[in-house]
Amino acid sequence: MNQEPSVNVPLSVPDADGIYTFPDDLVRVHRRWTDQLAERHRAHDQRVIELKAPHSGHPYFIEMRRPTGRPVLVIEPHHDDFALSASGTFLADPRPLVVVTVFTRSSSVHPTLEDTYSTETAVSDLRNREGAAALAPFAATRLLLGHKDADPPYRPHSHDQLEGITAELHEVIANHPDAELLAPAAVTRHPDHLVVHEAAVRLGCRWFWEDLAFWSTYALAGCDQHLFRARTGPILAPELVDITDVLLDKVTVLRMHGSQMHPARKMYRPIRHAWTTAANLPAGSGTYAERFYRTESP
Repeated sequence: MNQEPSVNVPLSVPDADGIYTFPDDLVRVHRRWTDQLAERHRAHDQRVIELKAPHSGHPYFIEMRRPTGRPVLVIEPHHDDFALSASGTFLADPRPLVVVTVFTRSSSVHPTLEDTYSTETAVSDLRNREGAAALAPFAATRLLLGHKDADPPYRPHSHDQLEGITAELHEVIANHPDAELLAPAAVTRHPDHLVVHEAAVRLGCRWFWEDLAFWSTYALAGCDQHLFRARTGPILAPELVDITDVLLDKVTVLRMHGSQMHPARKMYRPIRHAWTTAANLPAGSGTYAERFYRTESP
């Protein structure tokens, strides 16, 4: 890790009491972690910053990261995709980030808040603020392309849409020639993820994260796993990154991106998945992990 160590809190939440008690355990431990960071913030520890969940305004605290190394240009379909799928890796090993969000206009909001955020403008503004809050600890630069996300029932993306997004991303990439590209692997068949993945591949991207935004909807289905393997075959080689030491900070990031979620425990599905993914780590090397894919060398 490229930063000074944080105060350690025992991670007593690896489903020791059963998978269905996991969210409540995590809420309790995360609250204790937030309280410790709040004390450091009150003591004027400059490394700790305050974040406020955009919908509720509830305060949280997290250590600001100090990026080093080769820059990374992140290409995400929606405001939440990097936070859900790859944020733990960059909390543990901070690198300079530019995050390009392709679909930044939306009318999709949690059903309980449809009266509060009743227009595309209102929803898009909330999503934008959630994205900004989630990325604040990374000192990331944000670029918004302004496309409208797909509405259900979902249909395949068009050739024209792919061509247009590819051209826009090409211009962004040209302005960041030294950056390593990172994009979604499109494990799911959501058209926004598929079009961003295909555009990124066209532009030379060789590093991809496992998409978690629609994991419970699509990627758990056997047919979707088959489609992913059929589409990628041996081209993408999986790799795991241990995020155990930064798990509770990732929970804070999830609280930012998902400030509208109710109940809050619903946003912890990526943490449960990280616990399951870590089963493939070498024995004893970590309890939580994120999965990425890299294009195999010819």
